[in-house]
Amino acid sequence: MRQFKICVSGGSKGKNAQKAYDLARKVGEAIAKKGHVLITGATNGVPFEAAKACKKAGGSNIGFSPAGTEVEHSKKYRLPMDSKIFDHIIYTEAGYAGRNLLMVRSSDATIMIDGRMGTLNEFTVAYEEDEIVGVLEGSGGTADLVRAILEAAGKGLRKVVFDTDPERLVEKVIE
Repeated sequence: MRQFKICVSGGSKGKNAQKAYDLARKVGEAIAKKGHVLITGATNGVPFEAAKACKKAGGSNIGFSPAGTEVEHSKKYRLPMDSKIFDHIIYTEAGYAGRNLLMVRSSDATIMIDGRMGTLNEFTVAYEEDEIVGVLEGSGGTADLVRAILEAAGKGLRKVVFDTDPERLVEKVIE
């Protein structure tokens, strides 16, 4: 079986935070149980909740930091450093937009949960790179706007899949 690297993209906070965190934990656990690697932006919120659940279920996590060093990661960006969660943190020294590009291009698929502008940026990178994108519908935020955005832009679905169930969505992105 091929081991996929699946990026989990989502908001670090927001009005749907608790619901999104619960869904993220289910996605993280499903990724681990299928034997795949979870990729995140080494950040708080939805990605961190997915990473914690993945690790708890015996999976592996790689974080891509916008910072150039561990000190910058924790002091300037105020991002988590938990070595019990992250197996590796890659310090990109590329800021948020550059980190997003490197993170998404290093992944085989991206799963979008809730989110704000950064999550939408990660979606557009994955979409333009013709990568598989799974959108967890009903999770709130920009994830719930993807269909309308694609329609307004006159774009087709390409490799975008949708589901309301976290476990089914993980299955869809690895098919």
